[in-house]
Amino acid sequence: MNNSVGNTGRVLWAGLRALLILTLVCGVLYPLAVTGVAQLTMPGKANGSAIEDASGKTVGSALIGQTYLDGDAPDLRWFQPRPSRGLGTNSVNTRYSIILSGATNRSGDNEDLIRWVKDAKAAVVEDNSTAGHTVKPSDVPADAVTSSGSGLDPHISPEYARLQVHRVAERNGLDAATVGKLVADHTEGRILGFIGEPRVNVLELNIALRELAGRQ
Repeated sequence: MNNSVGNTGRVLWAGLRALLILTLVCGVLYPLAVTGVAQLTMPGKANGSAIEDASGKTVGSALIGQTYLDGDAPDLRWFQPRPSRGLGTNSVNTRYSIILSGATNRSGDNEDLIRWVKDAKAAVVEDNSTAGHTVKPSDVPADAVTSSGSGLDPHISPEYARLQVHRVAERNGLDAATVGKLVADHTEGRILGFIGEPRVNVLELNIALRELAGRQ
């Protein structure tokens, strides 16, 4: 009987030691090692790819898009990102009134998608047409009227960025050629020259626009 109790105690103690060792190695040492390596080799990515403005203030992440609003309507002084779409509502992050991000995610002949695209295209044409420049429906690229796979894409196509140039220039009292150069300067090429598509990070572009327009 005593041997049985002793054996049970030894088994329990061995199991407890294994639990403690695995907790220390897998739950403490390994995460600390991975975090330390990440901070040493890629601190920007490890800290969320944060973007700072000219004053050094963190204003967002290079990985998450931002909507620029004037109340509930788009603030047309700024370059606008792709449409966002998701599930549910959110009262905390008012940049996007969603809980779960996601794509437009409808078939090409879906009535809801067709209505969304038509309404979005009409709004893009109206918002971006100025006294001296008229945007045609055929000028509107797909990323201006549909959301990305995440629904929170930080990038837009160079075509969509250039479409917004005249409106942004007019609203900020700037020359269209100057704003167009700003877009060109912030256009990223394909990764390694062949992966993905050329793109423009909207947050980075708007930070440069803020500096150009002299806003604080």
